[in-house]
Amino acid sequence: MKLSQLSAKPQLIKMVIDDKEIIKEFGEAIEFWTWDRQPLDTFMKLASSSQNDASKMIDIVKTLILDENGKEVIQGDNMLPSGVLLKVIGKIVDLLGK
Repeated sequence: MKLSQLSAKPQLIKMVIDDKEIIKEFGEAIEFWTWDRQPLDTFMKLASSSQNDASKMIDIVKTLILDENGKEVIQGDNMLPSGVLLKVIGKIVDLLGK
């Protein structure tokens, strides 16, 4: 396969968090969207950020937490509960690691 065959525009994909804790707390699974592939600059920012600079990493990751229209969920005064945010970040990190 040629590398050029893998090159495509990013597409929104639905991610689902449906573990026992989420179902117990919210009564249903939580859905969010993200891109199936990331721009090189975003990927490089994530790769170069260290665990010592968690706020920088959060600033990058929050641009990847989207609604079904591709709009950022975390913006302005809108925040997620800490436990949900950690699970969402985990899902995104798992996707980026593939």
